[in-house]
Amino acid sequence: MTPILSLQDACLSLKGNAGSVEILRDITLDVGRGETLGLTGPSGSGKSSLLMLMGGLERATSGTVRALDHDLSAMSEDQLARLRLGHVGIVFQSFHLIPTMTALENVAAPLELAGQRDALDRARDELAAVGLSHRADHYPTQMSGGEQQRAALARASVPRPEILLADEPTGNLDSANGEAIIDLLFGLRDRHGATLVLVTHAEALAGRCDRMIRLADGRIATEDREAAE
Repeated sequence: MTPILSLQDACLSLKGNAGSVEILRDITLDVGRGETLGLTGPSGSGKSSLLMLMGGLERATSGTVRALDHDLSAMSEDQLARLRLGHVGIVFQSFHLIPTMTALENVAAPLELAGQRDALDRARDELAAVGLSHRADHYPTQMSGGEQQRAALARASVPRPEILLADEPTGNLDSANGEAIIDLLFGLRDRHGATLVLVTHAEALAGRCDRMIRLADGRIATEDREAAE
């Protein structure tokens, strides 16, 4: 079966004041459809950068990155945006909700951009699925951090994406809210059958995935295919 995500010798270098800095080096990795993959490792190891490559938010300096049978390096920014809009849901550590929009409007936004006429109805259903029906008309500043992350989860999952990318989704939350968010994230993944790639510092959390990869110095250091057992 063709993997839903595939990286071959992917490298990422960014230019800084002191010259080019290697962020990722020779990453070769396949992710199967419906798989859950945990990415862990110390700060600065390249976890978030790898996730950004998978979502087309960064471009590989060399090598190839394919998602849903598309060569991301060959796509324009508009093409990448359209691919993400309908097929890739991304959850960030800092929520990234639009402050001038209510929770309902935030969740409905990707559907409205895609021209879905039932955007608001589907957004209400997704808010209910994450326990936020009572916050539908509230703005982000009127919600707690945990509630904002629930809204962000609902927004990422409402288009029924084939791929869910989560970058430290519990990083700004206390332990109780963090555990609730992770339970919701895995629940949404199970309900919709999406492939999930989760970046986290916590190996215990990464261990809930089918497979866990540890990064170090921009490379794959170790791989555990029995993480969830």
